[in-house]
Amino acid sequence: MRQALNAAMSITLSALLVLPGWAGSKSEQNPDDIGNRDVGKGVNFYSLDKEIALGKSLAQDVEKQAKIINDPIIAEYVNRVGQNLVRNSDAKVPFTIKVIDSEDVNAFALPGGFFFVNSGLILAADNEAELAGVMAHEIAHVAARHGTRQATRGEIAQLGMIPLMLFSYGWTGYGLYEAASVLVPVAFLKFSRGFESEADMLGLQYMYKTGYDPEAFVDFFEKIETLEKKKPGTVSKVFSTHPPTDDRIKAAQENIQKMLKEKPEYILTTSEFVDVKARLAMLHNRRRVDQMADPNKPTLRRAPGAGTVDAGDGTTNGNNGDDERPTLKRRPDATPNNDATPNN
Repeated sequence: MRQALNAAMSITLSALLVLPGWAGSKSEQNPDDIGNRDVGKGVNFYSLDKEIALGKSLAQDVEKQAKIINDPIIAEYVNRVGQNLVRNSDAKVPFTIKVIDSEDVNAFALPGGFFFVNSGLILAADNEAELAGVMAHEIAHVAARHGTRQATRGEIAQLGMIPLMLFSYGWTGYGLYEAASVLVPVAFLKFSRGFESEADMLGLQYMYKTGYDPEAFVDFFEKIETLEKKKPGTVSKVFSTHPPTDDRIKAAQENIQKMLKEKPEYILTTSEFVDVKARLAMLHNRRRVDQMADPNKPTLRRAPGAGTVDAGDGTTNGNNGDDERPTLKRRPDATPNNDATPNN
């Protein structure tokens, strides 16, 4: 009986985990069908309402830990770029887009349309199209409901442990296992290779339909890959949830050639992007200056008119000139050169 139950459960789980995977249907490969297709189909234990509620809860946790940039010019610009992409996507949920004050080059979208863009990503992008390419990729994850579909796969896999635990520990063992299951945001950010490929393809379509040059997506990934080769370990910090690989870059180039008809002109960048990037750079530079000033470092307060204090004997040099200049301490037996007389 035990073997039969385990076998039956294995067959059921196998069917649920592989169906339906990403097959890249003709409709999904046609950007003209954007908005009139269901790219989020698949086994999913979460309704859209439940997905939004889940994403909202996770977003609140993120905002408790991260510093959100509330500068109206920066926040409005990034939100507008993102909302334009959302309008040209298959997303069925509204999006809330915020900028995190972080030098890490990344962006991530939680289930239900809660989207965070790191300021480091904006600073790393050479133009608006590169920024839009990364944002479109994250919007595609939400449109295809990858977060909750992957969470569903995880829950199904956990169900496969139940028969074994029931036979080994009874219902008490199952209760302990259930209590030990903790949901963390990273579970909704690391996707399977198939989901990443689908998000790459859909993201290219979304930025293309919005008017951006899809080649900018490839350019940015190649730049990150080059950075990793020059400084190993970089990709483990930036884009750690979806590192750019040669295979992904090559697939993106093929998708552009096969699916996206070349347009006479594309949006590459805007003056607003240049202004916002300069504004962010100023904020980051100001923060570096503030961080260099160690609040715990002891400081010397001088009385008005006082000169520099000799670090050796504590005497005061009455020179009222530049106090930042180094002072020269002579040995007690040394004779000043101006007092020396020549020997005849």
